[in-house]
Amino acid sequence: MLRGASARRHAQAIFQIALEKKSLERWKSDLKVMASVMLEPGFLALMENPAFHFAEKAEILKQKLGNVSPEALNLAFLLVDKGRLRILPEIIEEFDIRLDAHYGIEKVEVVTALPLGDAEKENIRKSMETLLGKKVILNNKVRADIVGGLIIKIGDRLIDGSVITRLKTLEKELVGIRR
Repeated sequence: MLRGASARRHAQAIFQIALEKKSLERWKSDLKVMASVMLEPGFLALMENPAFHFAEKAEILKQKLGNVSPEALNLAFLLVDKGRLRILPEIIEEFDIRLDAHYGIEKVEVVTALPLGDAEKENIRKSMETLLGKKVILNNKVRADIVGGLIIKIGDRLIDGSVITRLKTLEKELVGIRR
């Protein structure tokens, strides 16, 4: 089974449970706690060690995750029992995507050759909110290799308005004319 597909199914199930019980923020908090504890290299090795029985691992999980909800603790038990603990970061990422969608939030990444100023970020954010009809959280990444312009990533969509891409397109067109 692909890790991504498994993570998506787990996240969808968790999200449905959280939605039904009106505990979305509690789940978000619990997942953060689980990641901080369960993904430590030593702890991860212990949970994956076949020399320890599940009952022993369950007791350790109860001690380390004592403050999480019973449902989150059951998720921890399931992931350890099925040997899927390493997909926890993907589950959290998928859960966060669903949570943002539920709240009408879209994360947008803008790649530029130089850092954007506050006014530029605000203008782009407002434009994206108008375009998408959602609240936008903007993240600016800098990559000098794009020369100029910008690349916008919205989920799995990409809008490439970089100078380097325009130059490469122009080069292809010019090479095609010569033939």
